[in-house]
Amino acid sequence: MKVLVIGGGGREHTICWKLSLSPNVKKIYAAPGNAGIGTIAECVDLAVDNLSGLTNFAKDNAIDLTVVGPEVPLTLGIVDEFENRGLKIFGPNKEASLIEGSKAFAKDFMHKHHIPTASYKIFTKHFEVLDFIKAACYPLVIKADGLAAGKGAIVCKNIEEACEAVEKIMVQKVFGSAGLKLIVEEYLEGEEVTVMAFTDGKTIVPMVFSQDHKQIYEGDKGPNTGGMGAYAPINIVDSRLRKTIYDEILEPTIMGLTAENRTYKGVLYCGLMVTNRGVKVIEYNCRFGDPETQVILPLLENDLAEVFLNIIDGYLNIDEIKWSEKSAVTVVLASKGYPGKYETGKVIHGLDTVTEKDGLVFHAGTKSENDKFLTSGGRVLNAVAFGDGIKDAIANVYNLVEKINFEDMYYRKDIGWRAQNRIGMIR
Repeated sequence: MKVLVIGGGGREHTICWKLSLSPNVKKIYAAPGNAGIGTIAECVDLAVDNLSGLTNFAKDNAIDLTVVGPEVPLTLGIVDEFENRGLKIFGPNKEASLIEGSKAFAKDFMHKHHIPTASYKIFTKHFEVLDFIKAACYPLVIKADGLAAGKGAIVCKNIEEACEAVEKIMVQKVFGSAGLKLIVEEYLEGEEVTVMAFTDGKTIVPMVFSQDHKQIYEGDKGPNTGGMGAYAPINIVDSRLRKTIYDEILEPTIMGLTAENRTYKGVLYCGLMVTNRGVKVIEYNCRFGDPETQVILPLLENDLAEVFLNIIDGYLNIDEIKWSEKSAVTVVLASKGYPGKYETGKVIHGLDTVTEKDGLVFHAGTKSENDKFLTSGGRVLNAVAFGDGIKDAIANVYNLVEKINFEDMYYRKDIGWRAQNRIGMIR
């Protein structure tokens, strides 16, 4: 079987790696891929938003399965394009992907289908937002409506920060057209949890629960990033909470989309907040999370290609999905300055010293020149390690990190800190 993976980050490297373990997969292409992906797949110089180019490539090269990593091509309708050409592709169609493409749609959808979320108000006019936030209670959250690479949600502690966020999103348009519409939300106190689920539009199979670390600095401080690390499983989620999340969030979401003729096939990502008033949805994504995928897929014991094909064909079986009992942690190695301005082209050292016993390294922002790996993005690498518990996995991942370096490398030294606090072992 020939497979095309669309995307070029750490999530896509993880997907390619997992697919390469399938005895049914003989050839993997990645568009555009990265230097790490290039060690296990053939990289193709096609942008993720070049829908016609990607479709033609899949048709011309008799691709048996295409897997979409990032949200942009999904929200643009790549699944519809492929299906219209008779090509198999994994991911939700354009109508279903609106669950991530528009936060305003997602909030109204949750309200309509009685799915617990923060209270909110949607604005399209700058002066109306300013009038509202002057009379609002703080803290609150201001979000750009459209796609903003995980950086479009801003927590505001006071009116000055709120006015600055509105100016940034609606006037300066730092997120472009994503900021034409704006959502002001109640700030939720609690602990964030991520659940991703496989679904064929009927059957829903939750994956191992995980926790992302979105902010740039230790202790979850500073601006949001695409994610600085993650771990799984998360020990805050017991069987009762899992049932609540399934009954009150996952099932109503998938069934609600079906009722609106937006049948959802693929991976549904739910960012949740566990509060003292119950669990609430912070956000939906219409694809695998990044960096959560880097700890989740290595724990999956199934053939990933088979899982994808079963979902496409509508035959997902909940009893067939199996998970390892290990714990996994990933630490993102980033360029100094990220999520702001940063330099690229730094030589990466130490990758050749990493062994299978140490863990895995997935490339996010790398390129290859003269047989050397160089940095080419803000988030550069994902170091991933495993253990019999979260304590062991954390120790192992930081041992792995010490083997790798590049000029001005930055990473958080407290990934998994909440889990360690809960078991009384503060790093």
